[in-house]
Amino acid sequence: MPMFFAAACVLLVAYLLGSLSGSLLLGRLRGVDIRRHGSGNAGGTNAFRTQGWRFALGVVIVDIGKGALAAWLALRIAPTWAYAAAALAVVGHVWPLWHGFRGGKGAATAVGALLVLWPSALLPLLSVWVLVLVITGYVGLSTVLAAASLPAWAAWEGADPARLAFALGIALFLAFTHRANLQRLRRGTESRFDRVRLFHRRRAGA
Repeated sequence: MPMFFAAACVLLVAYLLGSLSGSLLLGRLRGVDIRRHGSGNAGGTNAFRTQGWRFALGVVIVDIGKGALAAWLALRIAPTWAYAAAALAVVGHVWPLWHGFRGGKGAATAVGALLVLWPSALLPLLSVWVLVLVITGYVGLSTVLAAASLPAWAAWEGADPARLAFALGIALFLAFTHRANLQRLRRGTESRFDRVRLFHRRRAGA
């Protein structure tokens, strides 16, 4: 198979895999479209808030899995294009062909791709996410700041240009997909998970 054709097929498949939205596929099984509930976003956070943790867990597994699968296929068929395929899987999640181009925000799919392509980034990424979440209670802010840590981690590791470009691209893209969260944060209207704010609870109980 000519390399150009193989790469084109891998990139197309990556986008189509990304377009398989976990929340919308599982929502059909229970007769609900979560884009009509809560924040209107077809992602794991809105799934958790509107449908409960079991449904949200299924959503996250599907969304992480498709990112991992897209990256895995790319590594085996067109490894030079692996990070581009991962990026297209994330794009497919945000603008899914199968669901009217209205999807989620891409974080879980990006994590799935990192699991295959760059597993050493997961610990610092998740550490930043958890730390910001337990301090602030804001999931969107936690995701944006965790993604923003990726370029710094790539530079610290001495990453190659493809990995560094992916890190920068994902950081900027997730900031873009979470722009509404950031705007609500500035206005003071962003939803907060107070139950996870460990430091706040300690001060309140003191």
